[in-house]
Amino acid sequence: MQSSTSEQYKLVQITTANPGEVLVALFDGLFRFLLVAKHTLPQPGKRGQAGEALSKAHAIVSELYANLDRAQYPELVDNLSRVYEYCLGRITHANLKNDAAAIDDVVRVLTPIREGFAHVVKTISPQELEALREAANAKR
Repeated sequence: MQSSTSEQYKLVQITTANPGEVLVALFDGLFRFLLVAKHTLPQPGKRGQAGEALSKAHAIVSELYANLDRAQYPELVDNLSRVYEYCLGRITHANLKNDAAAIDDVVRVLTPIREGFAHVVKTISPQELEALREAANAKR
């Protein structure tokens, strides 16, 4: 029952969150999967669990990458694209070579990005965010 209640609460949080909050939640999930992988990778008999966590982390970064809007802020999107490509490569390397250091690389690179998004979500109201989006669209 506890698990079901917890899952329902998380579903309500995600369905009522603004896009910025969902983005931060994706990063939080990504870091959880990376942490699981880092700790299970070197343990005998836990390779399957590590592989599954790395696959989920890869899927999240792939979604972040695929959903970049290149029409908005092209320079920022180009930079994020390169970061996400690097992280996808390091996650794949960690999975193929059982290399926990590659997981550390991903965490090191993505932590400041997650913190930046979290800061923006906390400090910019949804109305301000919409105004910024409209201003960017007007420039096109």
